[in-house]
Amino acid sequence: MSKKKDPTPWREVHGILLLDKPPGLSSNQALQKARRLFLAAKGGHTGSLDPMATGLLPLCFGEATKIAGYLLGAAKAYRATVRLGATTTTADADGEILQRRPVPALDTAAIEAALAPLRGRIVQVPPVYSALKLAGVPLYKRARDGEDVSAAPREVEVFRLDLLRRAGDELELDVECGSGTYVRSLARDLGEALGCGAHLTGLRRTWIDPFREPRMYGLDELERLLLTQGREAIDALLLDTDAGLAALPAVALDAAQALQLVQGQPVAGCGAARALCRVH
Repeated sequence: MSKKKDPTPWREVHGILLLDKPPGLSSNQALQKARRLFLAAKGGHTGSLDPMATGLLPLCFGEATKIAGYLLGAAKAYRATVRLGATTTTADADGEILQRRPVPALDTAAIEAALAPLRGRIVQVPPVYSALKLAGVPLYKRARDGEDVSAAPREVEVFRLDLLRRAGDELELDVECGSGTYVRSLARDLGEALGCGAHLTGLRRTWIDPFREPRMYGLDELERLLLTQGREAIDALLLDTDAGLAALPAVALDAAQALQLVQGQPVAGCGAARALCRVH
């Protein structure tokens, strides 16, 4: 039987969309919904957000997909809500409760003492329910199938981990971290340090380098704009591919130098840095 042809009128779309991911969707589901709004023939996202999480999810369309790998490794910031007194299978509110423990009397100094070892370069054990793969199979699939699996510890970097607010057994944290850091694991480890257990109940990603003050667009906003003003209106929201590389030094080439470069030849006299750079 021949495969049915996809009737969607896909088109060439190039650029970066700063999506405000809604709760309840995986990053890939959010990507596919946005991709259909733009009718983008090619698209990818730059680092997963859990279904529970909201906030900045840069989507790359067309030629911009070539730089997705650089955004994957960028520093990120989150606003996290942590509930003390219970641990879960997933280290967040989507999991089943494993254990409940009383929350001791805690003052700000005690919480700060528990946060301090979680800053800087630390060794972290990712959650078992994660997209990390073992022999090509995501750990969360193995865990859901009842396999006894564990994630290998790895070194990550936490630049900032500050207590913003406490309301009863709920803490609100400001987190800035490097690539590969699991905020769920930070919540779990904080709970163990406080002796009562904890899990993540809310997570919003606020920025990813180089988008420190992003203007994000929700799927509902994009759909309304498309219906009222047409596809050109949402196309205008896309950032140039170059915006994703704004942290890199720029090098300008003339026509002859550009020809040398695309032919794989070294380019002399252009003042290029020895480090990674972007070429215009």
